Amino acid sequence: MIYQIYPRSFADSNGDGIGDLPGITAKLEYLSKLGVDAIWLSPFYRSPQADAGYDVADYRDVDPIFGELADFDSMLEKAHALGIRVIVDLVPNHSSDEHAWFQAALKSPAGSPERARYIFRDGRGAEGELPPNNWQSVFGGDAWTRPEGQRQWYLHLFDSKQPDFDWRNPEVLDEFEDVLRFWLDRGVDGFRVDVAHGMIKQKGLPDWDGSQAMVEGGNVGPMWDQDELHDIYRAWRKLLDEYDGDRMMVAEAWVKPQARLARYIRHDEMQQAFNFDYLLARWDANELKEVIDDSLAQSAQVGAPTTWVMSNHDGVRHTSRFGLSQPGARPKGINAAAEQPDEALGLRRARAAIHLTLALPGSAYLYQGEELGLPEHTTMEDRFRQDPAFFRTDGHEVGRDGCRVPLPWIAGAPSYGFGPSEASWLPQPESFARYAADLQERDAESTLSLYRRLLGLRREYGLGEGELEWLQSPRKDVLKLRNGAVTVLLNLGDEPIALPAGKPLAQSVAQPLEGELPGNAAVWLLG
Repeated sequence: MIYQIYPRSFADSNGDGIGDLPGITAKLEYLSKLGVDAIWLSPFYRSPQADAGYDVADYRDVDPIFGELADFDSMLEKAHALGIRVIVDLVPNHSSDEHAWFQAALKSPAGSPERARYIFRDGRGAEGELPPNNWQSVFGGDAWTRPEGQRQWYLHLFDSKQPDFDWRNPEVLDEFEDVLRFWLDRGVDGFRVDVAHGMIKQKGLPDWDGSQAMVEGGNVGPMWDQDELHDIYRAWRKLLDEYDGDRMMVAEAWVKPQARLARYIRHDEMQQAFNFDYLLARWDANELKEVIDDSLAQSAQVGAPTTWVMSNHDGVRHTSRFGLSQPGARPKGINAAAEQPDEALGLRRARAAIHLTLALPGSAYLYQGEELGLPEHTTMEDRFRQDPAFFRTDGHEVGRDGCRVPLPWIAGAPSYGFGPSEASWLPQPESFARYAADLQERDAESTLSLYRRLLGLRREYGLGEGELEWLQSPRKDVLKLRNGAVTVLLNLGDEPIALPAGKPLAQSVAQPLEGELPGNAAVWLLG
């Protein structure tokens, strides 16, 4: 099981309101007790933080807000001592506009080697006043910016402060191979590759009239999922295979169908790819079953494991999605102007859903705070928002800040124990107090206790390496399956169902089952 840490929001050691590497180090025992096998860290590199670190200015250094390289080394050493592997984020599609390469490009003429590292093009129109094509940014608005006083435009599929590299330039390939070696030599166990489907653009950069989106969409068009990408990953796999310790890569690739995603995890490319079809699946038995079957079938075609993830730093937390009357992905977020989730219902369904996720063969990814049952911050005031998607769409898209709010560790402490002061880079709702880890540590029926119990059983019964068998379901809104010795019953409806024979190992509701499983609940049975 891999646990995603969003460093800005995990734990703050110095009271500046921003999480940091020493804060992560201090919480590693908590993660070890939870039962994680590895942690994945979102970017901590030197960056102006225009997109919370996904705008990298120096790929070989730690940003001072997170600490320094020595802090990373200390964190890595302690994690390894606890048996926890460390996966770091790699952001190869684009850099920050403050990266030394891009600053050199801005000072160099058209056609120069410095500009050739990025995608600069002449504009259209009599004076080149129009963008080179009609591509739109994932964050909203044009995907092209023309620096003041210059004729050429540069491409940025995301924010204007995130210029895209030209991955057909051998100099870019050489640079990133060196970056990979830098972190592998320090001892990291692998890389999560950001926007893995976007680095190569179709030659000629033809116009395309489709829309873009952060979560749903973004998977078709001449800027995504080009065949040449796979040559890059084959080269990287060879590089990783030079190192001891089974180093790995996992792709963030928003592509459909699953057969296209499976191409990223062929035997000589990456080991894993995020299964976003599962993340986006609604609270619907038939839809979940179809996604699971398709995922397992396509992964089996290439001999790779499937991944299961319900939340991450780019989407609405699943506890809140499941609390909607029509629970779906809601990629544009949830805010005060939209339907507000039923917080209790969302948590009840989330506790049930983890019984399904952790029973499936493959690798499970958890997003920090989901083990506490944290909901989305759905009523954050606009004045606090920092996501570039919010600003580039004039607030039409609420952005991703709601899922990135700092964690609550101690209910009665300043910033709920996130740090030693009241400071918090995003405001924490008052409701977070009741989700604090210290309260849940003392409650055997808490969501934290449930996650620990399930993760322990998953390891004990080898469910990650097991095999899924669907069993006859008593109702269309119920899923029943077996993995080895464990039978799982997930009731996605509102009415109770009869409980089959077997010894209960874990259940999502606290009350005794007494022969039936209530609605929006799940149970693991032995036998």
